[in-house]
Formats: sequence, structure tokens, C-alpha cells
Amino acid sequence: MLTHGIPKLQKLMAGGELQFADPFGIGAGASLVLVVFAEVVCSVLLIFGLATRFATIPLMITMLVAIFYAHAADPFGRKELPMVLLVLFIGFCIIGAGKYSIDHLLQKKNSRSRY
Repeated sequence: MLTHGIPKLQKLMAGGELQFADPFGIGAGASLVLVVFAEVVCSVLLIFGLATRFATIPLMITMLVAIFYAHAADPFGRKELPMVLLVLFIGFCIIGAGKYSIDHLLQKKNSRSRY
């Protein structure tokens, strides 16, 4: 997702008039900011395993919008990647980050300090 988010971040930072999909009616700029947050910030959180379950929520919403709005009229082949990523993010949301994550280190540190 990060590779999809970086060009959008550059588009956002470039200024000028924004041309971006507005599926929720909040404006092209606000929609782009939300997508950049999901695809850049939440992707980085997911990479490091920090706030993993919370970081997957904006990513899942972004994938649902991609499937049902951005690629609604496209053939299945164009919807396949967002669908696979949606399933992946749902898995991360249910299972969590795992033992090689910052979440796991913080959880271990907090469980030791309780006793």
C-alpha cells in the first residue's frame, strides 16, 4: 500500500487543484488526505507492527472504496488486488501483528511491569 500512497502524498503536497474521487461527498481534498493517511501512515504502522489492529481499519475502508467505487465498473481482474488486500487486512485485524512487532514488545513490557 505504501507504493500506492507515496504518489498520492506527492500529489497532495504539490498543491494546485486536486482531482480525486469523492465517494463520501466530503470533497476531493479531504478524500485524498484520508487515502494518504491510510496508504502511507497506516501502512508504515503495519510494517512496524505498531497499533496493527487499529491501522488496518482505514486500510480496509480504503480497499472497500476501491472495490465498490473506484473499480465498480471494472472487470474482476482490476478488483482482484484490492480484494486480496482486504482479506489480508482483515486477517491482520483479527490475528494481530505477531511476536516480531512493536505491539508484542510493548505488550510484553506492560505485562512485566504489572507484577
